[in-house]
Amino acid sequence: MLSIATELQLTDFDADRQLLDLSGTSLLIFTSIGCASCRWARREIPSFALPVARLCWIDAGDNGGLVQRYEVQQLPALFVVADSQFFGRIEPILSGPELLKALQQALTRAPEELP
Repeated sequence: MLSIATELQLTDFDADRQLLDLSGTSLLIFTSIGCASCRWARREIPSFALPVARLCWIDAGDNGGLVQRYEVQQLPALFVVADSQFFGRIEPILSGPELLKALQQALTRAPEELP
């Protein structure tokens, strides 16, 4: 299993360009400072051994355009992007083994264009 090499903070202004340019698998995670589950995710997910190239954190409170386009309804919200293709949402699973399984399942879906 690979360990996470990079963490990025994405915004409404740079997310599209970054996600189109980055190779490998990115786990997008929408969070908010006022959300206890989000604070836990921000602290714990980086320690999970996941086969992703990077974690891409998006502050839902500051990036309403991305929240709207990705149709974020609850936080934390997790999405998978690999090689510029969108593999959809992962239900908010906050344990390493369950997140790994959900990530692997997401990557078997038919890819779509980024929202």
